[in-house]
Amino acid sequence: MAKSIKIRAKESGGITTVKALMSHPMETGGRKDSKTGKLIPAHFIQEVTCKHKGNTVMTAMWSGGISKNPYISFKFSGGAKGDELELAWKDNKGKSDSMSSTIK
Repeated sequence: MAKSIKIRAKESGGITTVKALMSHPMETGGRKDSKTGKLIPAHFIQEVTCKHKGNTVMTAMWSGGISKNPYISFKFSGGAKGDELELAWKDNKGKSDSMSSTIK
């Protein structure tokens, strides 16, 4: 799978701000296909995690109520310029993706 995550992280005053955009269809399972009239199966990100130095600094548990191509932004303390972050997601169909970024 092509990388589906764009991530940026910036440290300022001891606080790291992480911003990420994930490409994903995020289907709720409640919409109908306009051509066939059949329900489109649910397909959404269930879990998003971010790790810094092997420690989880953020976990989000999602459902079908999140919009297509979700954007997330959060802050944590303890990051330093040059440190690596890893953001990963898993969806309800067993697919996953991850991306690393350096804190600037």
